[in-house]
Amino acid sequence: MKVATFNINGIKARIEVLRRWLEKAQPDVVVLQEIKSVDEGFPRELFEEMGFHVETHGQKGFNGVAILSRVALEDVTRGLPGDAGDEQARWIEATVMGAKRAVRVCGLYLPNGNPAPGPKFDYKLAWMERMEARARELLAGEEPVVMAGDYNVIPMAEDAAKPEAWREDALFRPESRAAFRRIVNLGFTEAFRARVQGSGHYSFWDFQAGAWERNNGIRIDHLLLSPQAADLLSDVVIDKEERGREKPSDHVPVWVELDA
Repeated sequence: MKVATFNINGIKARIEVLRRWLEKAQPDVVVLQEIKSVDEGFPRELFEEMGFHVETHGQKGFNGVAILSRVALEDVTRGLPGDAGDEQARWIEATVMGAKRAVRVCGLYLPNGNPAPGPKFDYKLAWMERMEARARELLAGEEPVVMAGDYNVIPMAEDAAKPEAWREDALFRPESRAAFRRIVNLGFTEAFRARVQGSGHYSFWDFQAGAWERNNGIRIDHLLLSPQAADLLSDVVIDKEERGREKPSDHVPVWVELDA
């Protein structure tokens, strides 16, 4: 089972980018972030014609997450528990029935949090507390779980080409990194670092200041695996070359292969 995360940065603006990548990469499950579309405005027919089941949790103009899956999605839930007043569309879950076993897939778009400190940073940290609580519940189920998405967290200095430039940014502030570590330390495996070590591996390059051409990137798109999912891990890849194609997102897909 090939499970991918891709911050598409506007489904309508990148529909051909996504279609082309899906045809090339042939993932089984994709979680999308920043679809920037209400549910009824999502171009689901195109992806259904490609053989995908489509579930969305949209929002007008910004945010929004979705799951595309080649097999039926079961027990779909939308929204991160813990705050009934939170109207931002940033979390979607579903169970995917693989050829060998079921996998619970969570797609997330974690708040950016800038400017920090401030209300947006407070919201980010509170959201991460809620995510930690949900992660505990998922682990208690003792089933394969993949929490994949744009985490808006640079976990370590080696995950940025110029870490000093991010020192006061919400993505790299110690509070954000500590909250990320608390979630991982519940028992999750950060898929990419389980297989690849060292610097120079990024999943996001800003559109400004020639960041892509200079390889001035950061790694903020992550897949966390429960112990049961980590046991199934056979490969993990950042599709870096997608950033150099026509009309790209500022993020690239990251995917894992699971023996499921």
